[in-house]
Amino acid sequence: MHVRMLGRALSALALTVAGVLAGTVLPTPAQAALAVNYAALGDSFSSGVGAGPYDTSGCLRSQRSYPPLWVTAHPADTFRFVACGGAVTQDVIDNQVSALDAGTTLVTITIGGNDAGFADVVLTCQFGSDAACAAAVNEGRAFATTELPGRLDRTYAAIRSGAPNARLVVLGYPRLFELPRTCGLLGMSLAKRTIINGGADVLATVISERAAAAGATFVDTRGVFAGHGFCSSSPWINGISALTGAYHPNAAGYRSGYLVALTSVTG
Repeated sequence: MHVRMLGRALSALALTVAGVLAGTVLPTPAQAALAVNYAALGDSFSSGVGAGPYDTSGCLRSQRSYPPLWVTAHPADTFRFVACGGAVTQDVIDNQVSALDAGTTLVTITIGGNDAGFADVVLTCQFGSDAACAAAVNEGRAFATTELPGRLDRTYAAIRSGAPNARLVVLGYPRLFELPRTCGLLGMSLAKRTIINGGADVLATVISERAAAAGATFVDTRGVFAGHGFCSSSPWINGISALTGAYHPNAAGYRSGYLVALTSVTG
C-alpha cells in the first residue's frame, strides 16, 4: 500500500517537474550574451587628461576619467581603455579600432576637437588679442563645418565595422567657460571666452549630426557642465595654470560631468 502511494506521489512529482520545465523559457544565445564588453576610444577628453595621475602608456590615461569610473559602477566582462591624449580621427582608425571585435557591446568616444585645432585655438586665445582669438576660432568653425563631417563619418564607420554588435555612444565637449565679466589674473577676456564657447556650440552641432547619421547615441555634455566651466566658483575645467590638462576637465569634471552624462543614457 505504502509502495503504491509512494509510486503515485513520485509520478505526480515527475509530472509537476515536467510541467515547470515545459513552461520555462530557456535563454536564447542573444539573451545569454548579456556580457558587457566595453571599449573606450577617443582623445584627451576620454583618456582623462586634466585629472591625473596618468599611466605609463604615453597617452595620459587616468583612472579618474569617465570610462574607468563607469566600469567601477557597471562591472564589465572586458574593458579596453585605448583613448589617447592628442588623438585625431585618423588615430582612432589607425590605432584604436583594433581594440574592437564582434563581441564588443559598448563603445564610447570623444573625438573631433583636435582635428578642429583645439590646442592651437586655446593657445592663441590665451596669449593673443581678441581679434586673433576670433580669427582662430572662426578657422576652427570653418573646418568643423566643412572637413570634419567626413572625418567623423569615416571614424564612426570604422567603429561599426570593428564592433558590428556594439552600441556606440558619442560624447560631446563641454563649453569651457562661464561668463562673468572678469576671470582672475590669468583668465581670458569676456570676449574671448564668449567666442570659444560659441565655437564649442558649433562643434557640438556637427558631432551630434554625424553621430545621428551613424546611428549612434550622442550625449551632449554642455548641460551637465553648465555652471561649472572655468571662471565659476566651482570649476570642473582646469585653467591655464594646470601643468597638464589646461582647459580640460578636472577629476570632478570627469566624475560629476562626463560620468553622469554617460550614465544618463546607459543606466
